[in-house]
Amino acid sequence: MKSMSRTEIQSMCLMAVMTAVMCIFGPMSVPIGPVPISLTVFTVYLAVYVLGMKRGTIAYIVYLLIGFVGVPVLSGYSGGAAKVFGPTGGYLFGFILMALISGWAIDHCYRNVVLQFVGMAVGLAVCYLLGTLWLSHVTGMDLQKAMQVGVFPFVAFDLIKIVCAILLGRLIRNRLKKVLAAEQF
Repeated sequence: MKSMSRTEIQSMCLMAVMTAVMCIFGPMSVPIGPVPISLTVFTVYLAVYVLGMKRGTIAYIVYLLIGFVGVPVLSGYSGGAAKVFGPTGGYLFGFILMALISGWAIDHCYRNVVLQFVGMAVGLAVCYLLGTLWLSHVTGMDLQKAMQVGVFPFVAFDLIKIVCAILLGRLIRNRLKKVLAAEQF
């Protein structure tokens, strides 16, 4: 059996820390209808910014699985299959694609924050699309009504979350690179 390298262990620990951050901040929400305002979007962006596309997406999937098995880490301190497949389930699964798209933009356009912002906004749009379609399907709302309750109230907040994730994510990622590089003898 092959032993894990120091870098692999550090990587796993960082993914666990970002998953824990999601578990702490993800449940915090303001209920404004069937779709609450939560910090999940911000924590997913932060995870992919700090960890990169692959590891950030894995951290989110682990968070989603923790919520799926019933641990109350999803919005409103809820969890379980009913929550994951309920009205907001499309957004929860949409976050996976959002993480992949955003992470790709961050990883491939690291020196250009405008392209990162655009990539993160595209990821958000894909998440909105999946979430809105699922919300409409589960609740029987028409697409216009689903957009009114599941997208329009969130756009401004989510764009602010993108800016905050870029600012904080760059700071954390740069500091981690320095710390991890300093530990490599």
